[in-house]
Amino acid sequence: MYPLLFRHLLSRMDPESAHHAAMRVIRMLGVRPLTALARTVTAPAPGLRTRALGLEFESPFGIAAGFDKDAVGAMGLYALGFGHVEVGTLTAIPQDGNPRPRLFRLIPDRAVVNRMGFNNRGAEAAARRLAALRRRRKRPVIGVNIGKSRVVDVADATADYVRSARMLAPLADYLVVNVSSPNTPGLRGLQAVETLRPLLEAVHAASGTTPLLVKFAPDLDDDEIEAVALLAVELGLDGVIATNTTISRAGLTTPADVVAAAGAGGLSGAPLKARSLEALRIVRRVVPADFCVISVGGVETAADVQERLDAGANLVQGYTAFLYRGPFWGRQINRGLARRSR
Repeated sequence: MYPLLFRHLLSRMDPESAHHAAMRVIRMLGVRPLTALARTVTAPAPGLRTRALGLEFESPFGIAAGFDKDAVGAMGLYALGFGHVEVGTLTAIPQDGNPRPRLFRLIPDRAVVNRMGFNNRGAEAAARRLAALRRRRKRPVIGVNIGKSRVVDVADATADYVRSARMLAPLADYLVVNVSSPNTPGLRGLQAVETLRPLLEAVHAASGTTPLLVKFAPDLDDDEIEAVALLAVELGLDGVIATNTTISRAGLTTPADVVAAAGAGGLSGAPLKARSLEALRIVRRVVPADFCVISVGGVETAADVQERLDAGANLVQGYTAFLYRGPFWGRQINRGLARRSR
């Protein structure tokens, strides 16, 4: 049913408008008693329970940051079977992001290009919603992804991240420092170890006992990935997320004029699969066994998720395939994982 809906309706809509329409439905699923009703058919099998970051996840599979930027749809995503929801990216200062259009489908590649630019209503507004979420007796694990406010100079980025961390860490199950989006000027420069060290040290101090991770780009070379992972271990962080979107356009099957029309931005989806898996293996080789690695990028099927788990991921996230596979994607992944574990 969903493939027909996507082919004949959703694929003809502006992608961002289609996302907002889907989020309205997802938010409805987060309202009692619809959540409990949906969970009767989407809840992960008990055998999928996973411990990571000192937390218990109903499934190792969750939704990556970017889908629920303002922490408005987490309960609806839980109703659809996801074991955790990473909200954001949130910034200390509310911002509109880049001008529209800023989200583009590359359908032949099952991929998306986005240059959203951290559009969100700000950390303070999200904090109120997160506080209400924490009062729900049954809810997913909630990660909170924070980034630099666009109006803040890169030289002042640390104070900006610390401001967000102080507001959001007490309300998060885990916190993620995003220094790897290609859509905020100067942000990816913060991944260099010499600039990343003081930033992570300051955010770590501000986040208290909340588990802290850093998310890096797949466009780093292998040595740089190792350096970021080892720095995270050295500073006492709890994990890394491998990886964010890529600025590469290599190997696409979408016509070149369509890719060119999409323009700059981060590419996500199936073309990222190989590099994301490679980055996971690089990290796993150099970090301790008890260090958490969350793998994201190009995940579409239960087999993909299992491959990441077998390669050493503690948790796996997806986003882009939701657009192509529809609202029961999380349930499909969980059922596939359960069959594989028998």
